[in-house]
This record gives sequence, C-alpha cells and structure tokens, in this order.
Amino acid sequence: MKGSRAHAGPPGPPGSTEPAESARPAGGRAGPRPGAGERAGWTLAVGLPLAFLTVFFALPVATLVARGLAPGGRPDLGGVVEVLARERTWRVIRATLIQATAATAVCVVLGVPGAAVLYRRSFPGRGLLRTVVIVPFVLPGVVVGIAFHALLTAGGPLGGTGLDGTTTAVVAAMVFFNYGLVVRTVGTMWARLDPRAVEAARTLGASPWRAWRTVTLPSLVPAIASAASVAFLFCATAYGVVLVLGGSGTGTIETEIYILTAQDLDLRAAAVLSILQLVVIAVALSAAERARRACQTGLALRLDVPARRLGGGDLPALALTLAVVVGLLIGPIAVLAARSLRRAGRWTTANYTDLSTTGGRNALRVTVWEAAANSLRVAVTAALIALAVGAAVSLVVSRRPRSRVLARGLALLDAVFMLPLGVSAVTVGFGFLITLARPPLALTRSWWILPLAQAVVAVPLVVRTLLPALRAIDPRQREAAAALGAGPGRVLATVDGPHLLRAGGLAAGFALATSLGEFGATSFLARPRTPTLPVVLYRLIGSPGAQNQGMGLAAGVVLAAGTAGIMLACERLQTARPGRGREGIDDRHE
Repeated sequence: MKGSRAHAGPPGPPGSTEPAESARPAGGRAGPRPGAGERAGWTLAVGLPLAFLTVFFALPVATLVARGLAPGGRPDLGGVVEVLARERTWRVIRATLIQATAATAVCVVLGVPGAAVLYRRSFPGRGLLRTVVIVPFVLPGVVVGIAFHALLTAGGPLGGTGLDGTTTAVVAAMVFFNYGLVVRTVGTMWARLDPRAVEAARTLGASPWRAWRTVTLPSLVPAIASAASVAFLFCATAYGVVLVLGGSGTGTIETEIYILTAQDLDLRAAAVLSILQLVVIAVALSAAERARRACQTGLALRLDVPARRLGGGDLPALALTLAVVVGLLIGPIAVLAARSLRRAGRWTTANYTDLSTTGGRNALRVTVWEAAANSLRVAVTAALIALAVGAAVSLVVSRRPRSRVLARGLALLDAVFMLPLGVSAVTVGFGFLITLARPPLALTRSWWILPLAQAVVAVPLVVRTLLPALRAIDPRQREAAAALGAGPGRVLATVDGPHLLRAGGLAAGFALATSLGEFGATSFLARPRTPTLPVVLYRLIGSPGAQNQGMGLAAGVVLAAGTAGIMLACERLQTARPGRGREGIDDRHE
C-alpha cells in the first residue's frame, strides 16, 4: 500500500492540539457551552468514521491475524517462533530493509539538490518541472513496474544490461515514486527559511559551502528526516512494482504476504509478517512525527521569502535535477508509450485497437475498456466515501480544545485513522474475504466490496490533505462568527467551508488516483466478470503471446494517463485558486 502515516513534509500552520493563547476568547471568558444539536453533530462526526474504520479495517485485519495466531480459537504463539526460524522469512525481511534503505538514501541524495533548484531558485519552466516531479507519486505501482520492465527487457533501451528482475531495478522504481516526495517536502521547508542567517554567515567570511553546511543544512534536517522516514515507509510497503518487476530475492514483506495468503494459504506466516510490517511502519512513523514536531517548534519560518534567480553556482544542481527528471521520471514512461505502439518489429496502433477485445486466446473475460469503465465507477464511489469520512475526521481533529484530555483524544483519533497506511493492502483484502462473507455483512459477492476496500486505503490520504488547510484557520475567526450570531452550522459553512473546498479538490484527486490504481486489496476482491484495470493489466502481462503483451503495454499507458490526468487537473485547480493552503503531496502525512 502506498501508503502509510506521518508527516511527509514541513508543517502547515501550527496544528498543535495543545491549548493556544490565540484560541482564548477576549477577556479570558469561556465560550458558550455547545448545545445538544452541536454535541450530537460532533458525536456523529466522530462515531460514524470510527464505525467505518472498525467494520472495514480493524475487523478484517484482526480476524486474519487471529486466524493465524490463534487457530481453533486458542492462542498458539509457537507458530511465531516457527515462522521466525524460517530462512525464507529473514531473507524477505533483509531484502525489504536493503531495498527500502537504498531507495531512501538515493531519494535524499538526489532530492535535496532538486529541492534547492525547484524551490529556492526562479527560472523559466520551473513550474513544469515541479509538475513532472509530482506526477510519478500517484502512478499505479503495476504501471511503473511494466514501464521499467519495458525499459530493461529485450527491445528496450537498456535491454542488454541484465538489470531486469534485479534489486537495482526495484530500487530505481522506488526512487521513481518517492523522489518527488523528498523534493517537495524539503523544498517547501527550504523556501520558507529566513535567508538572513545565511547572509550573516557569508558576511562573517564563510564560503557558500560552509554557510550551507553549518546554517542551512541543520535547519533542513527535520524536513529531510521527515521525508526520509515516509519515503522509507512507502518503499518498505511497495507491492505492485515489486510483484511485476522483481525477481527472486527482491520480494518485500508485502509481496510475501500475498504469496503466503493467495498461493500457500499459510495464514499463520502471513499474520506474523503483517505484525512485523506494522512494527517497521510504526518505527518509521514515529521518526517522521518527531521530525514534524521539530519542524513546527524549532524554526522560525517565513512566507515571504522570494526565490532568487538561477546563478552559475546552481548549474550542477540543475544539471542533476534535469538528468533525474529526463532519465528516471520521463524515460521509463516514454519507453512504455513507445513500445505500446510497436508489435512484431513495426509501428502500429494495433495494441490500442485490441483493447476492445478480450486478448489472445481470450486471456480476459471482459475487454480492457469495460474494465476501465468499472475502475472509474469504483474509484469515483471510493473517492466519495473517502472524502465523506476524511472530511468528518479532519473537521474534528483540526479543533484546538483547551482540555489536555480532549487534545490527547484528538491526537489519538488522528493516529487511528493513519493505521490503514501501516497495514498491508493484501492483508486488508484477504481480511475482507474471510470476514465479510457471511451475514450481516455478506459483501463478498457485492459490487460494493471494491469501493469500500479502496476507500479504506484512500481515507488517510484525504485526511492528510485536508488537515493543513483546516489547521491554518485562526480559531478567532470561528469565535467572531459565533459572537455575531452565527450558529454552529453557519460557522462551519462560512469559516471552515471555503478552506475545506479549496483542499477538497486536491484530496479528491488523491482519492481518485489512489483508488484507480489500487491493486493490493483489489487483486483479492475483484470478480472475474467485473475486474478493475490494474487487475486486467496484471493478467495481460502474465499471459503469453505478442498480442497480450502489447495490450498490456497499451493498457498501462491508458491507466497512467488517467491517474496523471486526474492529479494534474486537481493540481491546476489548486494553483489557480488564490489564497490556497499548502495542501499537496508533502502534506498528506502531516
């Protein structure tokens, strides 16, 4: 799952749940007590999302883990020892940590110069480069896996390197996804640093390198640590790209859980690995949260720091950034698009024409276009559910209560809704199968099971996108509206509503793109007659024959174009609106 749960970037406006002086009414008077209707409204805003999370996340995951660790209803922890004693288990854990660590390190090394160029310097085309850097993050993992496969196999530009199926290929694909995360996270913080400290160091005789190393870098460490923690989290939970691109010895805990549940039916081992994965994610999230708090409390940030013109000293960083953008981000997708237009050594549109068929030897039960239409219906429904749940949670969590008990309760609620990002999507999908097969929630044969599963995956991203905008609201605005006679509903509509709408467009984009490309849980739940596009894509590339392989490449282009188009449209809407908050990829994991 792409997921997963801490602040991926610099903080938005102070979002601390501790009591704030600005939140106190004038004169130190306590505000009016909320009426029964208001209390009921806030109760529903908490209770309904918690019920959703309990039924469609906690229950399936707990059931799967219980079946693995307590077969027959009795706890049997001896199985844990047996699973941990397997050489295969430690091989998978070692491969996961090596791949995630290597990819994270490369993302940081490449991302810091990219952040400097794209957020501290001004030059023609900067906006376009920022957009190109952002888009890969939302592309489906199965599409990226196919793109790198097309790049590295026979017929691709790097077909003779022998990199296909290697750890290097998997790490490169992980960097493809997370490079933009590091750039935007570090860049957003860098763009707000007060330049006077660096100027003072230069005045005292420090060289540009020494000023950067002694002044700028220490200020950026919290943002770098936050970005690295979340990038590591995403790399450690990579699924689609590893399943498609990886060979023997390159599997992750996520793909191993899939094999153990779908192929081996070894629920005990799958449960143990799910718990181990949760521990790894918890460590990464804890590190990211500490870094986020350091960002919020340790630095004096400004909003009016202008970007300087590109200078001669910036050319190495610019050259490196352009090389990454062209070679790593654009290159694989361009190769995928080019190879989708070739078959049997000649240029043709046959691969796209065949998308209206079921493939060679009827590899599919439906056409690719039918699967795409079903994917869109499922994704729209999942996005609506995720937006409803995420908006309610964000409105509650963004409050700043004076009570420390309530503040801690809201912090706990925030953390609870990040849990789906720390659990394997495969675990969620298989848990749906074994939990929701019987009344009262017999959904395994229902069309609704797919949007519900995808909504579980999308809710944390929606919350992380909406929260920075809502936390930017000065509590005194709500108090002033209430003092002028506005009721609770009117206050929400007039004060919170505009901020919620501004951030809601981008949140909808994340939810749609995530649901459209979701593969982990969907691979278990999609029915043969109503598959989604990622499932059909995976079936095509696993089927023999030039026609099926070509259709797989073309379907990958269609899916990539769909998800990228959605995010570009939402990003453009956000950019076009004046006074927008700092909602973006870097804020999803505040």
